[in-house]
Formats: sequence, structure tokens, C-alpha cells
Amino acid sequence: MANGTGGHSAESETTPGEDVPFRKFLLYFLRLGTIGFGGPIATVGYMQRDLVEQREWIDRQDFLDGVALGQAMPGPLAAQVAMWIGYLRRGPWGAIAVAAAFIGPSFLMVVVAGALHAAYAGTGIVQALFYGIAPAVMAIILIAAYKLLRLTDRRDWRLWAISTVVFSVTALTGSEPIPLILGAGLVILFFDAPPPWPRRKKRRPGGEPPFPPARGHALLPALAAPFAAAGAGGAATLVPLGLFFLQTGALVFGSGLAIVPLLRDGVVAQHHWLDQSQFLDAVAMGLITPGPVVITAGFIGYLTAGLPGAIVATVGIFTPIYLAVVLLGRWFIRHRENRRVKAFVAGATAAAAGALAGAVVVLTRQAVEDWATAAIGLVTLGLLWRFKVGEPWIVLAAGILGLVLHLPR
Repeated sequence: MANGTGGHSAESETTPGEDVPFRKFLLYFLRLGTIGFGGPIATVGYMQRDLVEQREWIDRQDFLDGVALGQAMPGPLAAQVAMWIGYLRRGPWGAIAVAAAFIGPSFLMVVVAGALHAAYAGTGIVQALFYGIAPAVMAIILIAAYKLLRLTDRRDWRLWAISTVVFSVTALTGSEPIPLILGAGLVILFFDAPPPWPRRKKRRPGGEPPFPPARGHALLPALAAPFAAAGAGGAATLVPLGLFFLQTGALVFGSGLAIVPLLRDGVVAQHHWLDQSQFLDAVAMGLITPGPVVITAGFIGYLTAGLPGAIVATVGIFTPIYLAVVLLGRWFIRHRENRRVKAFVAGATAAAAGALAGAVVVLTRQAVEDWATAAIGLVTLGLLWRFKVGEPWIVLAAGILGLVLHLPR
């Protein structure tokens, strides 16, 4: 049931959320970026709960379209869905405004953490915090993954079968099977809307292009400004740093789990910007801060080249995500009512939900180290399931426990 803010009555024929001021979306994502712990699975679950189920600011199918589109694009799912919602409300500028609101708080946090780390090299505190927070975050993710599966698969046994298969593959291999996600979309496509035999398409009268001209090109210079400034300033590290994260953001699909191997290879093995211990601290920082996990890029950038490095790395990692939403979003909006597109989306979304649930298993293997972390995870699961305790309070308490149990004496 809606909470009355931006909801619509049974008699109303308006689109959900169309009468909600855009500033309320920005404030929501600013808050989510500040307290949205748990990584992409949990954060997307918060969006589903808040914007679809409670406030009814976003139509259910619009939200699922964003989840499906996000799985076919590079970058972290939570940032993709956030930008998608901004794009639906205000076009390309809306996408970048929502992205800034969502990413800004975690960026500031990792910059402050990077400054403290560089000044004091306090790795023990970070490890102790991560010791307690990691298993609690796994419980948060588990509940969010369950809700996402129920939302996407509903009562369709074919979709549940797809989710189960992809879940198993992801849990066993430790990676997100992108070919299986795309293949699942094709399977449902051939079940529900088999393509006809190919035939020649009629030319549009007057040579009209098949899609409207792309909007938002004016944003491209703004997105490129940090890289241009880096080059103009003659900073030898900033240019390769920006190009590395730009390339990484374009190549990594799925959740933050998939980005860690690429980051380690480039940051530690190839460029030698950080050592292994610093890199592990950076990954921990990305996991224990709210917002998208790949904000790790900002922490790495700060340790490598200070505040300019943090800005360049963050803009680099998120630019491919933004461009994919804006460029593919126009086509998706235009054709999402096509029955073939809808069939493909249904299959791909079910597979994506299975992959995200499988990632919970992989991450839990890393987070649960001993009986103490197992107990933290189980107690957190019980508190969230039975008493609906707020996630930020859970993370705060788990961090304190980590300091008590694991801080070096």
C-alpha cells in the first residue's frame, strides 16, 4: 500500500510518481547513498521496497526494466538502476543528477577514509570493522536477494527454473555468467514470442531515422572535463589512472564482485599504484561504505594521486555506466512494450536475479571466517527477518562488535 506520497488511486490513470517533484527523488537517492549499506543486491532491494511497494513513485514494470537493462550493461547494478530512474523522470540530465546524489555521499566517505589511511596507515581498524560488518552485510543481502527473486519470478515456474540454474552456476564458479543471462532471455523469447522468418523491411518515408536523435550530447564535455584537466595539468599519473578506470567501467558486468580481479590486476600487478595490503583495504572500504561497491575506485584514486586522483578514478568508472543508460535507454523505452522485448527481458531478469543470489553464497564464503562471524550473520538475519531493525543500526552495531573482537591489542 502506498504511504500517500506520490501514490495514485484506483481511479487515477496517471503514471505512478509523475506528480512527485524531482527534488524528492534527488533527496531519496541522497539518503540512500548515505545509509544504503549492503552492496548492489541490498540497495536495489531498498529501491524496490521504497519506490515501488511503499511510495509507488515508480511503476513495477519500469523498475524491472531497469534491473533487466542494467544486467545487459557494464557497471554495478545499483548505480545503473538509479540512473535509469533519473533518466525516466528527467532524461539525460536527470540521470546525471540522480547519479551525483547517489554516489556523492560514499565518494566523500572514501575520500575522508583515504586521507586518514594515508596519514595514519591504520589498516588494523579497517580490518576490524570489516570483520564485524561483512557477515552482517551478508544477512542484509540475503533478505534483499530473496525479495528480488519473488519480485522478478512471481509464479512462473520457467523463470524460477532459470533463476535456480543461474544461481547454482554462480555459486559454484564464483563469477556471474553473462552468457547464461543473455541465453535465458533468448529461451523465454522463443517460448513466448518466436521471431518470424526474416523479411525485407520497408523504408521509412522521407528517410526518417528509426530512432529519435540522441539527447544529452551536451553532457559529454562535462564528463570528459576531469580527463582533460588531468592532461592539461601534466599529471603523469592522472591520465593513465582515468583511462584505466574508464576501461574497467566499460568491461565489468554485474555486481561489484566481478570488478575485484580486474582492479587487482591493473592497480597492483600492472601499474603498481598500491601494494596488496592497500588494495585489500580499498576493497574493504568499498564494501563497508554505503552506495555502490565500485566507489572503491575513489579510495584507490586518492591513495594514488590525492583528491584529483579520487575524482578522476570515480568519473572514469561511472562514465561508461551513464553513457550506456542514456544511449540504450532511449531504445529500450521505445520498444519495451514489444512482446519480443518483454519476453527477452523476463528471461534475462530471472537469470540476473539468480546470479545476484548466487553472489551471496560467494561473498559469504569470504565474509564468514569463524564462529564469531557466523554468529554475527545469523543474529543479523534473525533481527532483520523478525523485528525489521533498520539496516544502518545493524551495520553500526556490527562495526562496533568487529572492533571489540578483532582490533589488534
